[in-house]
Amino acid sequence: MKDSYFDGGLLQLICYSLLGWFVTVLTLGICYPWAMCMIYNWETKHTVVNGQRLKFNGTAMQLFGNYIKWLLLTFITLGIYGFWLGIAIKKWKVMHTEFEN
Repeated sequence: MKDSYFDGGLLQLICYSLLGWFVTVLTLGICYPWAMCMIYNWETKHTVVNGQRLKFNGTAMQLFGNYIKWLLLTFITLGIYGFWLGIAIKKWKVMHTEFEN
């Protein structure tokens, strides 16, 4: 069995997180999906599972469209769908993650 590991660094994570936070605040939250995709891309790019590096192929526009849908569902169900929101985001992230080769 080959090794699985994460080779990202703390300084990189801090810089990406600060950039994402800054852009999100500057755009009043509109670019939050872009910030999430940027960080997800960094995380998967530095993850190796059984000797194979992962890659993330999701885009901010795809996530933005889902956010609109999820916001409407949360509003229509008077907040009840919000309990499933974390799972929906996790499913979307995994659906757009694959092995690099």
